[in-house]
Amino acid sequence: MQDEKKLRSQQWFGGDDKMGFVHRSWMRNQGYPDDLFRGRPVIGICNTWSELTPCNGHLREFAEIVKKGVLEAGGFPLEFPVMSLGETIMRPTTMLFRNLASMDVEESIRANPLDGIVLLTGCDKTTPSTVMGACSVDLPTIIVPGGPMLNGKYRGSEVGSGSFNWMIKEKQKTGVMTTADITEMEACVARSAGHCNTMGTASTMATMVEALGLTLPGASAIPAVDARKKTMAWLSGRRIVEMVKADLTLSKILTRQAFENAIVVNAAVGGSTNLIIHLLAIAGRIGVDLTLEDFDKIGSKIPLLVNLTPSGKYLMEDYYYAGGLPVVLKELKELLHAHAITANGKTIGENCDAAECFNREVIFTLAEPVKPEAGIAVLKGNLCENGAVIKPSAATPQLMKHRGIAVVFETMEDYHARIDDPTLDIDENSVIVLKGVGPKGYPGMPEVGNVDLPEKLILKGVKDMVRISDGRMSGTAYGTVVLHVSPESAIGGTLALVENGDFIELDVEARRLHLDVSEEILRQRKAAWQPPEPLATRGYVRLYIDHVEQADKGADLDVLVGKSGSEVARDLH
Repeated sequence: MQDEKKLRSQQWFGGDDKMGFVHRSWMRNQGYPDDLFRGRPVIGICNTWSELTPCNGHLREFAEIVKKGVLEAGGFPLEFPVMSLGETIMRPTTMLFRNLASMDVEESIRANPLDGIVLLTGCDKTTPSTVMGACSVDLPTIIVPGGPMLNGKYRGSEVGSGSFNWMIKEKQKTGVMTTADITEMEACVARSAGHCNTMGTASTMATMVEALGLTLPGASAIPAVDARKKTMAWLSGRRIVEMVKADLTLSKILTRQAFENAIVVNAAVGGSTNLIIHLLAIAGRIGVDLTLEDFDKIGSKIPLLVNLTPSGKYLMEDYYYAGGLPVVLKELKELLHAHAITANGKTIGENCDAAECFNREVIFTLAEPVKPEAGIAVLKGNLCENGAVIKPSAATPQLMKHRGIAVVFETMEDYHARIDDPTLDIDENSVIVLKGVGPKGYPGMPEVGNVDLPEKLILKGVKDMVRISDGRMSGTAYGTVVLHVSPESAIGGTLALVENGDFIELDVEARRLHLDVSEEILRQRKAAWQPPEPLATRGYVRLYIDHVEQADKGADLDVLVGKSGSEVARDLH
C-alpha cells in the first residue's frame, strides 16, 4: 500500500484527533467499515447522470460498475453528482452552462477527500465541462465515456440521431414526410441508451478524450448498451486506483503533444467544430499554450479516414465494429506523437499496435482516404479579425469560394420572423448573416449557425448556402457554414456592422473572409453602432456575460483560466 502521507484523503480520514473523528463518524452512517478509511485511495466517481439529460440516462448503473472495479483494486469509491447538461433539452443552450458545470466539478473535487477521479460523461458538454473542472484541480483522472446509441432503424434504412434534425424542415416543406412519419421517426432514431450515434459533438468529445489519453484504449466508440462498455467501466475503476498509486495526474498526460494528437485525430474522424472551443478551454485550464491557429496549422491537411455521418455514410455502431479509434490511431501513427503517455500507463502508440480493421468501407487507410483533407479551416479577414472556422468536409465544394450579397438577421428572433417571408429578397447566391449569437450576445453561443434555408429556396431544390455567424453548429450538422466569428457582434466586432446588400467574399483555400466595404464606411458605422442591452442583470448569466472570453480563446470565464490545485488550507472547524 502507498505511503498514507501521500494520500490526499488522509488529511480528512487519517487523523485520530477531533477532525478525524468528525470526518469518519458521519460517513459511517452509510455502513462503511473501518478499513476503508485507513489508507485506501478514495476515488470520486463524478456522475453526470440525469433524467433531464437523455444521453446520460444510463450512467447511474455505470457508477455501480465502476465502484466494483475500484473496490476490487483496493480503493474506496464515493459517487457524487454534478450539474448535468442535456443538449436536447436545456434552454437557451448548454454552452451557457458549460463553465458553470466545470465550476461545480472543480469545487466538488477540491473540497472533498478524494485522491483520484472517474468522470462519467456522455452528452456534448458533460465531457468538456468535467474535464475542465478536473484540470483545475489536477488529480489522477480517468474518463468513462457513456457511448453512442445503436444505429437508428427506420423503414428498412439506417438513420443517425442528431443529423436527421437538420433535414426535418426540408422534408416537411417538400412533402417527403408527414407529421405521422416524423412521429414514427422519433421512436426509431433514438432507440437505445446513449448519445448521438453520428460523429456529432458527443462522439467527437469522446474521441477527443481517448486521443488525449484520458480513457482506456478503445473506450470512445463502444455503444452504450454493448456489454463491452460495462467491462470498460469496470476496468476503468481498477485502473484509477493504480493511477493514484503512480501519481499519474492530468498534467502529466495533457501535454502539448497530447493536444496536437487530438487535433490530428479530430480531422481524421471528421469531428465537430465544437472541439476547437472545448480543447482551447481545456488547454487554458491545464496550462498548455494552444491557439486557434494551431487547429489549421496542425490539422487542416489531415485526410479524412472515417466514413461517418455527417461527413460520410455510416454511424458509430458501424465504426466500433470496424475497429474504432485504435485503428485510426494506427493509421495515423506517423503523424502523431506516438510516445505520449495515456491513462493506462502506456503510450498512445503502444495502445494501438495490435489494432485491426474489420471494415474498410468505414475506416479507410492513410494511403487511400475518404477525402485528402478534412481538418478545420481557420479564416481571417476584416470580418473576423481574431478568426472564424469552417468544416470543409461537411461543406459544399462549389461554395468554398463564393462572393454574395449579405442578407442580415440581427437576432435569432429576427431570423425566425422573416426567413420564410416570401417577399424576403434572398436567393441561393446570397450570404445569410446571423448576428447576436456569440458568447455574450445570446448569451452562451448556441448551435444555430447552420440555420435552415428559406422555404421558397427549399422548394426550388436548394440544399446549401453560405451562412455566417458568431455562433456554433451541432457536430451532427452540415453545410457551408462559417462559425465562431471573433470578435462577436455583441461587443462591436465587424460582424455587427454588416448591412443588407453588402458583398461578402469567402475563400476557404486562401483562408479569407472579407466584407467588401471600405474602411471609411466601416468607421462611420462603428461610430454610430450602439451595443445591445445585456440580456441578464443578475445571477450566473450576468457573471457569464461579464466574464466570458471570446470564441478564439475557448469561451471560458476569464476568472477560471488556469488551476488552483488540490490543496485546501483551512478545515471546517
